[in-house]
Amino acid sequence: MDREHLLTIEPCPYLPEVDEPLGAAEMKRFASDRSEDFYLRALECAQSLWLQGLPAQSILLMNRAFSADLKGGERVLERWPLPYAGMRWVMEARKEDQFIGNPRRHFQHLATRMVAPRKELRTWRAWGCWILACGVFPDYPADEKQLVEEAIEEPSASLIEDKLGRIGLPSEVKIWKAVATRPFPKC
Repeated sequence: MDREHLLTIEPCPYLPEVDEPLGAAEMKRFASDRSEDFYLRALECAQSLWLQGLPAQSILLMNRAFSADLKGGERVLERWPLPYAGMRWVMEARKEDQFIGNPRRHFQHLATRMVAPRKELRTWRAWGCWILACGVFPDYPADEKQLVEEAIEEPSASLIEDKLGRIGLPSEVKIWKAVATRPFPKC
């Protein structure tokens, strides 16, 4: 498949710049490695997919970046903090004709079906992104059937903040809260 960056798309300011088109296949070389290099490459792939006009795939690669095994003091985080701002920016900046699916459902499913490693942390990161999706797309429906059948209670922003504050990286709750508390555009 020939990939190319579209010149009409503005790069996401919260993701690293890339010179060449990249795809999710770039991540295969990392196998089970979830290091700083994995994190940076996932963000680079997210930017490239965004520039290719693929916001849903960009979101998936930011999800991958959240699975990196970082402790908080890594140099890459100084320049590229956890991608909550990138998530929100991509959801807000995508054009109507670009496929995005239903991010609210996506993050609901991700949070409720998370697997190891770092299951609890990654679950609360997914809920953190879910609340962003709810703000950007207030009319997109939840998976009500799953909520009822599995007796899932959608978490409040304060519960997400508490969980990220307890188990996230040292600055994670501050990063998430800065993104989550900015006013959402009227959709």
